Amino acid sequence: MASGQQHDYSTKLWAVPFGLILTVFIGPLPALLGGCSFLVGGLWLSPDLDTTSNSLKRWGLIKIIWWPYRKLIPHRSILSHGPLIGTSIRIIYLACIFSLIWSLLQPLEIESPINIMQRICRQITKYPDYSLPIIIGLEGSAWLHLLKDGDPLPREIKSILNLKKSIF
Repeated sequence: MASGQQHDYSTKLWAVPFGLILTVFIGPLPALLGGCSFLVGGLWLSPDLDTTSNSLKRWGLIKIIWWPYRKLIPHRSILSHGPLIGTSIRIIYLACIFSLIWSLLQPLEIESPINIMQRICRQITKYPDYSLPIIIGLEGSAWLHLLKDGDPLPREIKSILNLKKSIF
């Protein structure tokens, strides 16, 4: 397993090549979004947010928002390190936390998170060429993390694969 510093170094090292590779397939502006989201995914939304990691420390004073996540999600489980599901859970969790914070600030007449989410969904459907690279960048950084850990499959997936081998 790689250390936090190794994960950070790899994320920074691969963000530009990742963006350049995307440029070939989707053009420069979407690729820039993909490369930036790769950095955000690797440095702030890492699969290691369930531990006392560099990515958790980057949240500074508001890292407290990750406390429930850290208590609920076992480290290196399919929920934190699972391909696709880990990134999805972190994004959904963050959206829920922002919604909770909004509900506490509602007396200040701040715009509803439902309205914000509806606008985001409209933008995603209106500009899929820009939305997909963001998703690819976030997930790409998670895959880099898994590969750097030396074993990209969480233990639950390996158990299922071993069970299938023993059946056949």
